[in-house]
Amino acid sequence: MEVMDFLKQNSEALTVIFTAVVTFSTVVYAVLTAKLVAETRKMREVQTEPKLHITIESFDFAIHFIRLNIQNIGMGPATDLQFEPSVISGGESAEKLLKELTESNFFKTGLRNFGPGKNIYSAYTKIAEDHDGKLASILSFKINYKSTSGKVYSEKIIIDMSELKGSYQLGKPNMYVIANSLEKIQKDVGRIVRYLKHV
Repeated sequence: MEVMDFLKQNSEALTVIFTAVVTFSTVVYAVLTAKLVAETRKMREVQTEPKLHITIESFDFAIHFIRLNIQNIGMGPATDLQFEPSVISGGESAEKLLKELTESNFFKTGLRNFGPGKNIYSAYTKIAEDHDGKLASILSFKINYKSTSGKVYSEKIIIDMSELKGSYQLGKPNMYVIANSLEKIQKDVGRIVRYLKHV
């Protein structure tokens, strides 16, 4: 009975407290839902949006020949790519290097469509020629592109050639050696077949 009397006497206060608890819970729930929606949107964007990346690569069989590898490392296709290459530092050597690397026509015309996981290579340069000048060069590549959803991206990628200092290669890569061996075997088999035809 005492409990019932207490509830009757304080019903208004208890109603206010209960309402406050429900209101607070609703606000917390709304905030958490908004965060969940934002995270879901970000995850969906990551899974459908492009992301371009440029790295310096040497040829497997000749480390002193280098080129740029432009990749779409995102999960969605990029469209209407436009490149704006420029020299940050390195003077005349950097200008010459940039001219050699951007001889590929897509640097001038752009790329209409560049799918996820795709890559394209620039023209190459021989790093042994004007070695010190080229390794002192820092280049910039501004890339403008769109996603299929129409979102516009503009990224600036810095290529610092000094990262190549001290790099070297011991021996020849396995795939290159295998390819050369197969070519030699093919020539030897060809000679044997020609010889057997004349016997």
